[in-house]
Amino acid sequence: MAIYTNTVAVAGLLAILLSGCQSTSQSSDAQTSMAVADPVRETTASGADTTGMVWIPGGPFLMGADEFPDSRPVHSVSVTGFWMDEHEVTNAEFARFVAATGYKTVAEQAPNPADFPGVPVEQLVPGSAVFAPTAQQVSLDNPLQWWAYVKGADWQHPNGPESTTKGHENEPVVHVSFTDAAAYANWAGKRLPTEAEWEFAARGGKENQTYYWGNELKPGGKWIANIYQGHFPDKNTTEDGFTGVAPVQSFAPNPYGLYDMDGNVWEWCQDFYRPDYYTKLVINDPQGPADSYDPDEPGAVKRVQRGGSFLCSDDYCIRYKAGSRGKGEINSGSNNLGFRCVRDK
Repeated sequence: MAIYTNTVAVAGLLAILLSGCQSTSQSSDAQTSMAVADPVRETTASGADTTGMVWIPGGPFLMGADEFPDSRPVHSVSVTGFWMDEHEVTNAEFARFVAATGYKTVAEQAPNPADFPGVPVEQLVPGSAVFAPTAQQVSLDNPLQWWAYVKGADWQHPNGPESTTKGHENEPVVHVSFTDAAAYANWAGKRLPTEAEWEFAARGGKENQTYYWGNELKPGGKWIANIYQGHFPDKNTTEDGFTGVAPVQSFAPNPYGLYDMDGNVWEWCQDFYRPDYYTKLVINDPQGPADSYDPDEPGAVKRVQRGGSFLCSDDYCIRYKAGSRGKGEINSGSNNLGFRCVRDK
């Protein structure tokens, strides 16, 4: 596995590559914004195949969570019924897309030097962010201690150039940016879910719960989602049976028949990310704001991510809890980030 040793280069790349799950709270001050063209909302093709999808009936629900500043206020929202992939897009499914189109993911392309000022050009090679557990306990204020930009890491090589997806065809595809996920959805005659659709589906008709599965972390003493157990980031006890991603359908589905709406991998949504969007109180089929703004990185265009990943726990990234939100720069990926698709009736 080839990993950058230039600390400055790593910091410059990872600052954009990492998803939004680096803190338990976020500012809600919106001062400036970055508007970009939205490539997602025209991708749904009528008559698309619904094999492997489940019908989500739609209806009203309470969206958001009081625990997180950017998920307030909890407010009433209604969504129209839609079809949703029963599980995250797998390596096998993504491979069929690549075979049919010749598509190259962002992680397989050399970064644009203009996007990474200060990073030596010779360091700008294809790669992506990979979780690297520390050897001992560390302060949780610096994610660069457990993330590395790995040369050659991409969807076909999840942990670096020496790794492969052979034998892992039924695991979620990872290192997929928003741009890549939208391209796949377009090819499949589908689209990415809105944030409201995703949360409605994840709740499974249940509200006012700490987790999407209920109020107990381990109902009956059993782990029912692929999240992190132990002491983050140095000791993963793997009590749920998995160190990293789990094959889809490894855990029981929710009441709608959807798998892994909590944990496993973060999932892209079509909405631009703004921490203040919920204050707009859009009630019917909210599509997200018209532009992107993150006070933590004002210059980055970000979309919403949902559901948390195998690295989330109550010790660190708690944004796998019901109603919480993640965020990510649109051309960035990591080995805990994937997606699923939806389509209209």
